[in-house]
Amino acid sequence: MLAGLLGLVVGLVIGALGGGGGVLSVPALVYLLGQDARAATTGSIVIVGVVSAVGVLSRLRDGRIAWGTGLAFGAVGVPAAWAGTLLNRTVPQPALLLSFAVLTIGVAVLLLVRGSAEPAPAGTAGPDGSAGPDGSAGLDAAAGSAEPVAGGRGAAVAARRGRAAQAVRVTGSAAVVGVLTGFLGVGGGFLVVPALVIVLGMSMPAAIATSLLVLTFNAASSLGARVGDLTVDWAVLGPFVGVAVGAALLGKLVADRLSSAALGRGFAVLLLLVGGAVGGESVVEVLR
Repeated sequence: MLAGLLGLVVGLVIGALGGGGGVLSVPALVYLLGQDARAATTGSIVIVGVVSAVGVLSRLRDGRIAWGTGLAFGAVGVPAAWAGTLLNRTVPQPALLLSFAVLTIGVAVLLLVRGSAEPAPAGTAGPDGSAGPDGSAGLDAAAGSAEPVAGGRGAAVAARRGRAAQAVRVTGSAAVVGVLTGFLGVGGGFLVVPALVIVLGMSMPAAIATSLLVLTFNAASSLGARVGDLTVDWAVLGPFVGVAVGAALLGKLVADRLSSAALGRGFAVLLLLVGGAVGGESVVEVLR
């Protein structure tokens, strides 16, 4: 019963906001369901991976998934996360917790500021109310603008430069998110969505859909690395995942009825709550 209730919360968060499931499921599995950290980490990967995959499937017809950008984030982020993991081993635990808290609160503030300053979209819009066909300024949108509008060699050169610059932004963002994911030891969804919104200019609905693709890719990679040593308690994980999948579909329905600004504020509030809790824990740890 408790596992199902927790799955409901985690599924709603992932389905509606495209991230945050990892930072919620690990503490839930450890502190509320009595699992050890190793089993909880593996279980969290299974939960996030399955729920994210269902989220991707439920959004296939929406046209909001930026496939090129999402796959680039996955491909670049995996090796970058290994580098971040190596860095993680050199930093004391309280410093890691404090870094996590500062980062999440800082990103939340940026999302809130961006949301309050962002004008309503004008002109032709995609299905999610933003400029591109998938609401993004990522690799997919850059590819869609490859044809020169006015023709001529100059326009073609400008288009190539635009695609190259956007590819650099996507690759750089994916590398930073990957390193931070490995360094902080948490799932990347809470970092992927802000990166897609703040750095690449996606709308929140497109960023959420694309983040689910990235999470699916990352979870599959992580499980592949653990395949020889999977520690999973299916008696707990079964009802957790089952309810979380249904809740994720419900979360999508909720997200579809909210504006991009409302989704951004919701994601920012989630980050503030998580960052505040972790920051408080880090301060207590330092004062002991």
